[in-house]
Amino acid sequence: MLNKFLFLLVFATTVQGQPNILYINADDLGVMDVGYNNPTFRTPHLDRLAREGLVFENAYAPAANCAPSRACVHSGLWGSRHGVYTVGSSYRGKSEYRKLIPINNRIHLPKEVLTMAEALRGGGYRTIHLGKYHIGEDPLEDGFEVNVGGDYTGGPKDGGYFSPWRGGSMEAWSDTVPAKTHRIDIYTAEAVKFIETYRDEPMFVHFSPYLVHGPITAVPEYVENFRGLDLNPAYYSMVEKLDAAIGRLLQALEDQGLSEKTLVVFCSDNGGIAAVNSQAPWRAGKGSYYEGGVREPMLMYWPGTIVAGRCEAVVNGLDFYPTFMEVAGIKYSNELDGVSLVSLMKEEANWEPVPQYWHFPIYLQAYNGTKDQARDPLFRTRPGSAMRSGNWKLHEYFEEDAIELYDISKDPGEMQNIAGVFPKKAAEMHHMLCSWRDRIGAPVPKQKNPKYNFELEKKALAAFE
Repeated sequence: MLNKFLFLLVFATTVQGQPNILYINADDLGVMDVGYNNPTFRTPHLDRLAREGLVFENAYAPAANCAPSRACVHSGLWGSRHGVYTVGSSYRGKSEYRKLIPINNRIHLPKEVLTMAEALRGGGYRTIHLGKYHIGEDPLEDGFEVNVGGDYTGGPKDGGYFSPWRGGSMEAWSDTVPAKTHRIDIYTAEAVKFIETYRDEPMFVHFSPYLVHGPITAVPEYVENFRGLDLNPAYYSMVEKLDAAIGRLLQALEDQGLSEKTLVVFCSDNGGIAAVNSQAPWRAGKGSYYEGGVREPMLMYWPGTIVAGRCEAVVNGLDFYPTFMEVAGIKYSNELDGVSLVSLMKEEANWEPVPQYWHFPIYLQAYNGTKDQARDPLFRTRPGSAMRSGNWKLHEYFEEDAIELYDISKDPGEMQNIAGVFPKKAAEMHHMLCSWRDRIGAPVPKQKNPKYNFELEKKALAAFE
């Protein structure tokens, strides 16, 4: 594991005029849940960023659900290097339906890992976290100077989205704001205050406001915009509320004359929930390693520096850490698993395509049966790995040593397994996947589960036919 102390000794002198970094991390927002990809959503501020910034058309989360994705992004490491694979226990779903004993899960990011907030703070940045953290008890222990509402919880617990809150990290705010104040309004106001206070110093603002994580909760000022339409008005109102907050942050940067000094990054932590809003043409959603579970909306905006347009390169949230280090002028000695996106941001010609990998040696139970569009209706995913190289996507499932191969350019819904049609390509990619697992020490579950019951599983599956 990385030694924080040794890392900090090798920081180079940082460059003058370091840009601010505003990293906006939505929660459970699918790639088809933004207006610039799906005009049924009202996201005018994100749509403006999409017009004036760089949209990544093939952007992925490092994992298909919240905590492991965030742990990867903040550490810059694949999940098998830090051990956070899911939320809570790896023994998800009914034991009688699990053929294997899953690999044990680590709940929080190990303390010996140097987070990107610690690296940026060591390089001269003022740092603030707002909203969901989920990968540790306290963001203040992981490089943030200011924490507004962040703790270990994965959803808006202890009262939900609206005040008052009784218990938890938001309780302190209950007596300072009017009743029925939305928590994102507090995060936004505190972010604006931080920007105004430290406008003359480099800032790292991690804005992670829980939206649109469940429970699906209507936002009164927006929900009427969607009444009578063939959609979920409460969910759509949550997306619009998120967009409005982003608009306030962008306005604060403009008011302080900081727009051209700030890299704005927007993404989600994983795919949307298929049963809440379809991610078609992509298959499935949160918790699945089909496209709808790991493909995410992602864009960057930096007037005067980033060339606006649409980027087809395949990228990953793991790439944020090295990207932030490069734009901040901070040299680092540790090994990160992502790659800097600066050459793509500046349309330089030296970009080399990077294969993408995922490893999930555990179980994740179903949300909504067949509506999840998973491999089977009992689990969003079972133990396995996946990878993408070029337009090819390969899945491996450990219970049955099963291989699935898809051409994403022709079959975005991953409905036609063509491993038997292209056996050489399947074998080539499987070799790449196995070599990657060996290189990073990814554990593969092999022990049989003595509680597995074939007949009970068969009966449960038959109920969905």
